[in-house]
Amino acid sequence: MHDEQNPTNDAGATTKPDGRARSGIIRSIAHWLAEDDGMLPDEGRLAPFDGATAWLNSEPLTPEGLRGRVVLVDFWTYTCVNWLRTLPYIRAWASKYEDAGLTVVGVHTPEFGFESDIDNVVAQTRNLGVEYPVAVDSGYRVWGAFENRFWPAVYIADADGRVRHHHFGEGEYAQTEMVIQRVLLDTGAQDLDLDLVAVEPRGLEVAADWQTLRSPETYLGYIQSSGFASEGRAPLDLPHEYSAASLLPLNSWALSGNWTVARHAAGSNAPGARIAFQFAARDLNLVMGPRARGGAIPFRVTLDGQAVADSNGTDVDADGRGIVRDQNTYQLIRQPGPITDRRFEIEFLETGAEVYCFTFG
Repeated sequence: MHDEQNPTNDAGATTKPDGRARSGIIRSIAHWLAEDDGMLPDEGRLAPFDGATAWLNSEPLTPEGLRGRVVLVDFWTYTCVNWLRTLPYIRAWASKYEDAGLTVVGVHTPEFGFESDIDNVVAQTRNLGVEYPVAVDSGYRVWGAFENRFWPAVYIADADGRVRHHHFGEGEYAQTEMVIQRVLLDTGAQDLDLDLVAVEPRGLEVAADWQTLRSPETYLGYIQSSGFASEGRAPLDLPHEYSAASLLPLNSWALSGNWTVARHAAGSNAPGARIAFQFAARDLNLVMGPRARGGAIPFRVTLDGQAVADSNGTDVDADGRGIVRDQNTYQLIRQPGPITDRRFEIEFLETGAEVYCFTFG
């Protein structure tokens, strides 16, 4: 879930502009495509997909077999909120430009161990509406072949198998689509629709409110943890009874109840285990799941000790109640009003939850 870019530089692409703005964008694109003499850089040959451990929605693909088509390679992992917010555009481009000569190849490279489970990847590929080919890269071999370092990451190759553009992180959707159009035209595409796609994201796919976002992605496993503020020292990888302070600094979090803090996650060991986080953002999301496959763990969330009401995310009701059924990203809070520092708490009503990472939007 690493987004090293400033995604605000293409904010206008996340909503439908009015007619005048849209016409101006289209004229600019048409002018750039027709008259810009600058060449797109040649960034080298498209790397192979040989290291994929499985393929979804397609037989195995190769750069040689894709010659003659423009290829967009999209590195993703299904819990990454930064990638989820790009997905509406990837889906729209795959659909709009397929007949014009574009092939989108998703490369699913896991961040967390459960994202290496092929059953999980198959289920989430289906749930997220990913219908284009997916190379399952559980061993990081395709990631290594591309020398990639980020989720999400997009690479665009021309019909000769040469990479002509890349983008890391969210944003710059208009620029990326303009590159797709340009490379397709260079390949000989006819009657190409130069209009930009218009998307209607929902839930986790909605762009972050970057102007009010003041809380960073925060991991709970000790190998990457930051902001941990529970009182007293505790052993790692062993059960411990924690207590949380009544007041937390911004972007600090604390455990209460019986937990085991391990390398990549914190696991609850008794009913009533809680996590508190002092945050400032419109959205609060949590990567979590049941420790045992098939588990269903009820939970309740609050804001400043009160019911979330109309600030509930898509995975809780207005009373703040929800159920953890699989290992995934859960949207717990989406605030409709002014954004200020708030204390979020989640209580797991049964034992056996594993909690990996907070993200915000």
